[in-house]
Amino acid sequence: MEDPAVLVLKRAVELDLASRFQESLVCYQEGIDLLLRVLKATKDEKKKACYRDKITSYMNRAEDIKKYLEKEKEDGKYHKQIKIEENTRGFSYEKLFKEYLSETVTEVWVEDPYVRQAHQLYNFLRFCEMLVKGPCKVKTIHLLTSHDEVNGKSQQMSILEEIKQSLKDFGITLDVSYSPSIHDREIRFNNGWIIKIGRGLDYFKKPQGRFYLGYCDFDLRPCYETTVDIFHTKHTKKT
Repeated sequence: MEDPAVLVLKRAVELDLASRFQESLVCYQEGIDLLLRVLKATKDEKKKACYRDKITSYMNRAEDIKKYLEKEKEDGKYHKQIKIEENTRGFSYEKLFKEYLSETVTEVWVEDPYVRQAHQLYNFLRFCEMLVKGPCKVKTIHLLTSHDEVNGKSQQMSILEEIKQSLKDFGITLDVSYSPSIHDREIRFNNGWIIKIGRGLDYFKKPQGRFYLGYCDFDLRPCYETTVDIFHTKHTKKT
């Protein structure tokens, strides 16, 4: 157990020195947890004292980084970027957004030109389901998208109306607007968080069949390559 702890903490220090503080904090926390297990299993008192000193040192550094990152958020300098590699799994909407969906979130804005085809509408439905499940208390969802000129507007509008009626059962209002010139993809929460995904909500690959793993659980579904940028409104320039 000691060797894995050493490797993880060594990586934490390397990331720390490279000013990659968000990643280093994760490694420090994981390494400290592994070292605590080593401490628990150790009988030698001298070794235990040594481990305690190391754990205290790493915990202090992790706490300093945590405070620094919190200050960055408060000062509006926070920017987190997630690179989703081609065919990777584990990037469901819950995994991506849950960290930013506090109980204070009551209003959500989704700007995505490609909520048009059936699978894209299902993606939006899944996103809405995540919001309904909480912990946020969403009351209004605003969707700005473009019309499906190829397959016809009627099916798209009909499905969105169905989603709207379904959300109403949960006390949530869906406001849908259309723009022929929309291009950027952006999701905003009224607690200040802004999430920009290169492919919008449509970054999941089509499952190989209806009974393949990943058809229902998006954490198991392979993704297209894309980049996710996360900001806070304090970091954005007001026009």
